[in-house]
Amino acid sequence: MSKQRILIKYGGNAMVNSDLQEEIAMQIFKLQQAGFEVIMVHGGGPFINKALEKAAITTQFVDGLRVTEKNAFAEIQKALIGEVNADLISTLNKNNLKAIGLSGKDAGMVQAKKLQHTSANGELVDLGLVGEITEIDKGLLETLCDAGYVPVVACIADGPDGQSYNINADTFAGKLAAAVKADQFIVLTDVDGLFLNYPDPDSIIQELNESQVNEYMGKAIQGGMIPKIQSCVLALKEGVKKSIILNGTKPQQIADYAIKGKQIGTTLTLK
Repeated sequence: MSKQRILIKYGGNAMVNSDLQEEIAMQIFKLQQAGFEVIMVHGGGPFINKALEKAAITTQFVDGLRVTEKNAFAEIQKALIGEVNADLISTLNKNNLKAIGLSGKDAGMVQAKKLQHTSANGELVDLGLVGEITEIDKGLLETLCDAGYVPVVACIADGPDGQSYNINADTFAGKLAAAVKADQFIVLTDVDGLFLNYPDPDSIIQELNESQVNEYMGKAIQGGMIPKIQSCVLALKEGVKKSIILNGTKPQQIADYAIKGKQIGTTLTLK
């Protein structure tokens, strides 16, 4: 019987808090010990903001997407690959894992093109070097997982002409989860899941289907939760078996859900 595969989208406070980094690494080791293959995808918003501020580059967002001019992209790439990815690899390896740092560029794993973004009022907006995925070759990830490694992927990818693009990490993770046929797609955020009336703990939505997503969009689903929910639905539509949002500031939730089967977080379904 083949091993179950989990793809974890890593972000939020769990990314900037060193103690939480260590705890998540220990949780991933538990997953491996329990027989799971683990792939991680990360963004790095706080690190990017700091790098752009240091370089005196103003950050602008359109519909939640970071406008990425050429000078900004250079700083974003350095922050994601040279800082976030490298530090995460060190933390994982220190906790008895064999982690491999990658981006979508490696071996041409992820191909992208410039994102043509249409705003809410129907206008085409130029976001600069922001991309969308056109193709994924899962061969490298399959090879690494088979050999017991934990691939850790930054959300940068090239187009066929070699132009590099910054890609929304939630979207990147959802597409990659589908490409590798993940059994579980776990999105880590800073809350216990989606709340009908945040922060009332009794209002957490334990299961959410696609029609409810449309109903709650812009209401219970706001801000940074929008791309996370959308990435979960996208992954399910493209073949991932389970999509769930968990609290990355409570790392034990990862093993509680994946290994012990506890009903926590918000699970996404299509029906």
